[in-house]
Amino acid sequence: MLEPAAVLRAEVEALAVVVRRLLQVARAEAGGDAPTRPGGTGGGVPGTANAQAMDAAAVIGPGSGSEAGAEEGEEDFAALLDIHRRHVHLLCYRMVGSYDDAEDLLQETFLRAWRDRASFRRQAAVRTWLHRIAVNVCLDHLRRTGRRPQRYAPLPGVDSGPGRPPARLAWLQPYPDRRLEEFLEQVPSADESAAPEAAAVSRETLELVFLAAIQHLPPRQRAVLIYRDVLGLPAEEAAGILGMSLAAANSALQRARHTLRERLPARRQEWTAAERTRQEQEVVQRYVTAAERADLGMMAELLSADAVLTMPPNAVWFTGREAILAQVTAVFDPASPRYFGRWRFVPTAANRMPAVAGYVQRPGTSVYRAHMLDVLRVEGGRIVEITTFETHLVAACGLPLTLPR
Repeated sequence: MLEPAAVLRAEVEALAVVVRRLLQVARAEAGGDAPTRPGGTGGGVPGTANAQAMDAAAVIGPGSGSEAGAEEGEEDFAALLDIHRRHVHLLCYRMVGSYDDAEDLLQETFLRAWRDRASFRRQAAVRTWLHRIAVNVCLDHLRRTGRRPQRYAPLPGVDSGPGRPPARLAWLQPYPDRRLEEFLEQVPSADESAAPEAAAVSRETLELVFLAAIQHLPPRQRAVLIYRDVLGLPAEEAAGILGMSLAAANSALQRARHTLRERLPARRQEWTAAERTRQEQEVVQRYVTAAERADLGMMAELLSADAVLTMPPNAVWFTGREAILAQVTAVFDPASPRYFGRWRFVPTAANRMPAVAGYVQRPGTSVYRAHMLDVLRVEGGRIVEITTFETHLVAACGLPLTLPR
């Protein structure tokens, strides 16, 4: 799988390379200068690379009969995709719950958009056209992978705590807030048509607890709920994008809402945004201090009695303050055979939630290396959930993979 940072930097450039190559093949073969591809017959045989390339030159844009016109059309098409890149990426992420998979699905969406560019020329709404492609790419992916939430199972030799095993979503990954800020910078505040995309970055529907809950929905119910309750699209538009009748879409939405009510925890309706943010900042600062000092007393004060710790995609899980502290104690204690090293933490944010990147200096080394990304759910001034993610997601948050000693 491609590294997320590399994909984000190169996705449009990569598509432009594909388009440019197709156009070069079309121009060369039109002049009789290029050899036939292995297995092909030359000319414009339907289904061959030659036919696709010549079709590219024909429909990419006005003036495509000339090299200058083709290049201009190619640039226009790449620019069009770039405009919609972030909100399509966020749609894919919501559908599948994985940042890495969303990267790949965005690439697939763009490639399908290129192949289906003739249908785009018949569409009035670019956003609707791209969303229809993207949601079908996601539905295909979900059918192919067959992912279903499971329950964590007891691990031999591990005291996971007294609580019921939580739901396990091995593919779940966070979405860095810095990407959301880039998204908001791109959406014109005066553009009413951008309202669905702007609504997509709201905290309530980006928190991991919400992302985890909608993963329990069948794919089409999930898609309907995202379009109707997250993006706020009219019922007719949502049904049209999904290729469903209005009655079927409304029925799917009602079933999805019922499932969500059973899966979501009580909301913090009595909190203002400012109060929540202030409490979270205080908790994060104390969490960093406690971890860097290996202060288990302070850590105990921060955790709620029924706190939950999971580490997707790993099978390790802990429920309850005591079980979590037992795990942390072994890692922090230099006398323990499970001692890991000295820690430093850098605050960041993901899914509109507080997060910290953990760096460890292993015994005998001089560099702090990124080891994990902790996303914290805070309620009432205490941490109720810690979700620990893999090292490469530290880089996705725009943070370095090493810190100086």
